[in-house]
Amino acid sequence: MFETYLNAVVQGVLLGGYYAIIAAGLSLMFGVVRFINLAHGDFLVLGAMLALFAVEQIGWPLWLALVTVLPVMAALGWLMQGLMFERALKGGALVPILVTVGLGAALQNAMFGLFGSNTRSLGAHIGTLSWSGWLLPGGINVGALPALTFVLAVVVLGLLHLVLTHTPLGRAIRATASDPEAAEFSGVDARQVHRAAAATAMALAALGGVLLAMRAQVTPYSGPAQLIFAFEAVVIGGIGSLWGTLVGGIILGVAQTLGGTISAQAPLLAGHLVLLAVLAFRVLRDEALSRGGWSALLRRTEGKSNV
Repeated sequence: MFETYLNAVVQGVLLGGYYAIIAAGLSLMFGVVRFINLAHGDFLVLGAMLALFAVEQIGWPLWLALVTVLPVMAALGWLMQGLMFERALKGGALVPILVTVGLGAALQNAMFGLFGSNTRSLGAHIGTLSWSGWLLPGGINVGALPALTFVLAVVVLGLLHLVLTHTPLGRAIRATASDPEAAEFSGVDARQVHRAAAATAMALAALGGVLLAMRAQVTPYSGPAQLIFAFEAVVIGGIGSLWGTLVGGIILGVAQTLGGTISAQAPLLAGHLVLLAVLAFRVLRDEALSRGGWSALLRRTEGKSNV
């Protein structure tokens, strides 16, 4: 029994690497642009579909499809920020939600019209990587693709961290995220910074889409489910924190795999319950801090229960 749970934890940690990649762009957009892109999952699927088209229809090798799709999606993110997201932000809190929900629906139907509704995968194009792995002591199975995905997540987040802390663009992004008006007074073009952040977020979504197509079946309507996973990882790890997305992804992945050891229907429910628990804890923490600490909150709660 112990080996079963230990194996589930290891698989959950590796799954967390994938969740971190698909969540990083969502976290970056909110942290810098203060914009929640509810079409993020659909852009992720669009990246997967473009890679599938390049590999299956044009005959490109996967590496060439990947290095082509990422810049194309980054350019799309730059354009979307300038033409749509930037204008939506000026309309208040509700407009960006409506715009991205409509954009997601439009993307789903466009992909359905262009690529069809059949499930598709890159699994057949990556050779033994799709099924090979290692058997570690204790009966722990480590798949090559999940391990590669986790390493890639750490590398990508590490590179982003270096860019944000050691480059002029990174300093401009951090300044804009902290105070856009003050950054403007210092000579930073906040609009260009926002577009750069959107381009990076879209490239990360495309990378996540390619990884999704490598590990699972993809349809034009797979986006909303991926958005939920990315959103949960971001919230659990802390909105706007890149390394937090890795922590959140790992927590979400472990919760799902441990849930799977209980029941085949439990993985998604376990992840949702962890999200609710984290939100409840933060609400209680904030209330405690506003009222003088946990002891004051407990005294107040006991007083209500006595009444």
